[in-house]
Amino acid sequence: MAGVTSAAVGFDLDMTLIDSRPGIAAAMRALTEKTGVYVDADAVVSRLGPPLRTEIRRWFPEDRVEEAVRTYRALYPEYAIATSLPLPGALEAVAEVRARGLRVMVVTSKYGRLARLHLEHVGLEVDELAGDLFAAEKATALTAHGAGLYVGDHVADMVAARTAGVPGLGVTTGPCDADELRSAGADLVLADLTGFPEALGRLVRLAL
Repeated sequence: MAGVTSAAVGFDLDMTLIDSRPGIAAAMRALTEKTGVYVDADAVVSRLGPPLRTEIRRWFPEDRVEEAVRTYRALYPEYAIATSLPLPGALEAVAEVRARGLRVMVVTSKYGRLARLHLEHVGLEVDELAGDLFAAEKATALTAHGAGLYVGDHVADMVAARTAGVPGLGVTTGPCDADELRSAGADLVLADLTGFPEALGRLVRLAL
């Protein structure tokens, strides 16, 4: 297993650090009410991970996608933030990273401004935040900010880690199971972040 040799640890946001499903479902229902276009909110939250436009295209014709994205993002702060909660072990995971003298970064497909609202709501302080990135796109931010490990719940997060050339740590709190995460290249898979401090101890190899 590769070791962590850089000065930062990267995390995905939705279903890795926070459970945003209730709020996203509420925002999608509000989008249906606002636009008159039916969106199955329960189906949406069962597959969180890909960019918003990917999901919107399932429900809206192409000529209405950008309008729907703007409307959803305008509704999001009212409907989606207050109900978000940190997932088990998330606060402790971030604290462990800082205790080891490492920086914390979040790299997410969520729009950066909205991701920031979630982090502030649950009390997660991060050193770097990069939003609106998915799969291999995340590697650019991970590399730019010196991440030596990326933690995520989606197979695309493991693609990001591989592309950045860093270990990927998968958690099964999202839509992907352990076998899917391993097949996508995860170096280690945990049920949730409660096991992160021990796992980080196994992965960290700081150059002194």
